Amino acid sequence: MLLAPGVYRIPTLGDYINSFAFLEDDGQVTLVDCGLSRAPARIVAALAGIGRHPSDVTRIILTHAHADHAGGAKQIVDQAAAEGVDVHAEDADDIRSGTIPPVAASTMGRLVARGPMSHFEPVAVSRELTDGEELEVGGGLRILHTPGHTPGHISLIHQTTGVLITGDVIFHMGWRDRMRWPVSAVCTNATLNRQSAHVLAETEYDIAAFTHGPEIRERAREQVRDFVRRKSA
Repeated sequence: MLLAPGVYRIPTLGDYINSFAFLEDDGQVTLVDCGLSRAPARIVAALAGIGRHPSDVTRIILTHAHADHAGGAKQIVDQAAAEGVDVHAEDADDIRSGTIPPVAASTMGRLVARGPMSHFEPVAVSRELTDGEELEVGGGLRILHTPGHTPGHISLIHQTTGVLITGDVIFHMGWRDRMRWPVSAVCTNATLNRQSAHVLAETEYDIAAFTHGPEIRERAREQVRDFVRRKSA
């Protein structure tokens, strides 16, 4: 799914879970998120669809240390030119150990912490990211630390095309594709996650791309701002 020149959304479980690819003029690819453990086959097929191979993937960025984003990372790293993944420093140890960060202290949270989604295949970390850092990806990819869903959760803004990747701060799915918050039980701190959404509301962008749900192309920033304002009232 072409979002902007050189920027692609890769659905790995319908629109429910998305990865993203940034294609450089020289053929190198930066991949954002690797889906569940069964997602790599879809990612490889999507790369083939744009004339690329996993060996062209020179950088892999993970928005956070949850199994539906990091579950396929080790498989992709094993096929890629990248030797590990880039992730925010506060989620780096969880990626290395293959365990999710702490979740809500609730009945559902305890079930998540003990269930199959509580772990994934460990993967090496190439770089620990920091807030405000700008990566040399497609003319500039800026890191926005948006904690709450996990301590090291990040969103990304592509300066050249105006594409925002929200990560799991906000979902865009469900009834009539409305925006909603992630389930509190899988958040380390749901209140902090909602506070982080204000960062997205105040950032300039043209397209809002969600790791869960289809993108918003029309009035994207205004729609995100309206959502955050309504939910914060």
